[in-house]
Amino acid sequence: MSTREGLADQVSVHAVPGLPEIRPGDDLAALLSDALTALAAAAGPRLEEGDILVVTSKIVSKAEDRIRQAADREAAIDEETVRVVARRGPLRIVENRLGLVMAAGGVDASNTAPGTVLLLPEDPDRSAVELSDALLRTHGVRVGVIVSDTFGRVWRAGLVDQAIGAGYVSVVRDLRGAADSHGNELAVTVTAVADELAAAGELVKGKLGGVPVALVKGLSAAVTKDPGPGARTLRRPSEEDLFSLGTAEARALGRSEAVFARRTIRSFTPDPVDPQAVERAIAAAITAPAPHHTTPWSFVEVRTPEVQSRLLDEMLADWIKDLRGDGFSDLAVDKRTKRGDVLRGAPVLLVPCLTMEGSHTYPDARRNAGEREMFLVSTGAAIENLLVALAVEGLGAAWISSSIFCRPTVRRVLELPDHWDPMGCVAVGHPAAPAPDRQPRKVESFLLRR
Repeated sequence: MSTREGLADQVSVHAVPGLPEIRPGDDLAALLSDALTALAAAAGPRLEEGDILVVTSKIVSKAEDRIRQAADREAAIDEETVRVVARRGPLRIVENRLGLVMAAGGVDASNTAPGTVLLLPEDPDRSAVELSDALLRTHGVRVGVIVSDTFGRVWRAGLVDQAIGAGYVSVVRDLRGAADSHGNELAVTVTAVADELAAAGELVKGKLGGVPVALVKGLSAAVTKDPGPGARTLRRPSEEDLFSLGTAEARALGRSEAVFARRTIRSFTPDPVDPQAVERAIAAAITAPAPHHTTPWSFVEVRTPEVQSRLLDEMLADWIKDLRGDGFSDLAVDKRTKRGDVLRGAPVLLVPCLTMEGSHTYPDARRNAGEREMFLVSTGAAIENLLVALAVEGLGAAWISSSIFCRPTVRRVLELPDHWDPMGCVAVGHPAAPAPDRQPRKVESFLLRR
């Protein structure tokens, strides 16, 4: 270990030439051993304890007979694919059976005979361990082995080699909890040592020179006595991956799931609600269709606790008065009015209002009633947009109709114009618990075809 707490003060990377074209069934370890012996005999570096070999996955695949005819390329990609991440024309970015997210699932048509393609090794970690064990037997030294392949990168142009297999190598270096030169504690720094080695090896191997192996010296601190967990520890589970889908695919999924994400949430945490999240939801609400190119709706946001309490208390008083007038007992009144408690537990209340601004007036009651119904439908669309957008923001919401039955009271408490008609209240907050699964309904029950 260096005095700078790095893995080494000096590292050297050397090409290992001399390997023949690898064919199915070849003893790759023996051929590699011969090439290393020849390299040392030609005054090149000698394989020593603690060295690391970076081996291109293609030669491992060839030795393991992971070759397919090119006519089967799409079928081979299908065979290797667990999940499609993105598709652009003929190109597929997929998660393959190894858990790696790669173009075409790692199925490769380069550096292989015309008319054939290569699949990745069955188990690259096992292949790396077996190569290291074989070299221990032939050379008497323990070396680390990295099996590498080429990847694109999120937000970066160009390709780099990364580790898909590793044996007897520390694949990561966890620096969390250590202090930097200014005394700041590192909280997230976990260095992908195996990927750094794979990329360094590619600098001397190249893509076109027929040199599939690199020898790394000076990093004995990264070589381990046991095989280790392998490069599989570098794979990020899709559920933890911020880029688990391509941009277009994520948007398409969001569009398809947004409406179904809307659920009625009746209990909330006390956590504050981001005002900008509410504004974004309102912005979505006001995209609703409206008659005569109007904008016949407005929304009142009630956050002030005193205003919330006064509004709900006076609405409750109106409700109790109505129920008692209907002849309900005190017990029945109490039972019914508890349904409104959801509004008291919400950090934010939104009151959507129908304004009828821009509506037409007709000489007969029938068309005037139809005019109001048009505007009511538009307001309902705006409320649904609002509820869906709140769900997309990760907020819970419940539309409660109560303000419709006591509009004068709501107008007075909230100091609204006389022509604003409150159309219920929307309770908004962070859900205290996930909503239960919605039971599927058969579309046929709601669809009449003619």
